[in-house]
Order: sequence, then structure tokens, then C-alpha cells
Amino acid sequence: MPRDWRDDRAYDHFDTLDLSGLAWECLRRNERYRAAYARMRPEGGGAAVWGLRFPG
Repeated sequence: MPRDWRDDRAYDHFDTLDLSGLAWECLRRNERYRAAYARMRPEGGGAAVWGLRFPG
């Protein structure tokens, strides 16, 4: 994440993001998600609570 959130140049890549990319940028900044991530296991379904889907 950018160190200075007020620096417009740090967010230039947002202009090229698709909907999934934008959703990820928002989600990864969520403190509750970041805390839950460490507890998630592939078989545990934790990602589904956050609305995440992994194709495969």
C-alpha cells in the first residue's frame, strides 16, 4: 500500500484496474480482512465470508 495516501501518483494504476482489481485493492486495505486472512484455510470457507471466489 502506498505510504502517503495523499500522493495522487501512488494511485495511477487504479485507472487500469478492472472490477476485480478494484475490489481487491479495497479489500486488502480492510483491517478486518487482513486480520482474518491469517486464519483462513483453503478448506475452511473463510474466503467465502468475504465474498471471494477462486476459480479452479
